Amino acid sequence: MESAELIVDALERISRTLARGLSEMKDEDLRWQPSADTNPMGWLAWHLTRIQDDHLSALAGREQAWTADGWHARFDMDSDDKDRGWGHTSEQVSAFRSPDAQMLLDYHAAVLARSKAYLATLSSGDLDRVLDEPQWKETVTVGIRLVSVISDNMQHAGQIAYVRGLRHGLGWQGA
Repeated sequence: MESAELIVDALERISRTLARGLSEMKDEDLRWQPSADTNPMGWLAWHLTRIQDDHLSALAGREQAWTADGWHARFDMDSDDKDRGWGHTSEQVSAFRSPDAQMLLDYHAAVLARSKAYLATLSSGDLDRVLDEPQWKETVTVGIRLVSVISDNMQHAGQIAYVRGLRHGLGWQGA
């Protein structure tokens, strides 16, 4: 298995976990917060997809699906391609109005398709390319950025399953 194929496999697994987590969730489920400082499932799904969209689009040198394909308008949100949810306050998270589960999954599927198209262009050697990001203490390569996206997405997909479990029991395994 080539390196890029391994990354695609990880992203596809995250996508399946996300789909199981959001399966049969109603609007009120997607917005439910067990406490004021807990992220709701809808926000988590949006955020993890925004991270993948932002980071892989930057690596590919192209505009994000968020703006290029008009996803921001479908979400009834601003076209600010810098808003990925990172650094949102509890108030901003609570104010987020999640679309239905299908729209969250559709956006994720569109981003995953773009991610896979980009990854298909990479060789194993491309993963060692150093990114010009002096703000980080450690050197960041394409491979490190991709692992960062996988780690972020996996954690948030797991959080969705956890919040679903708090709301309905059994989490995504009951879906």
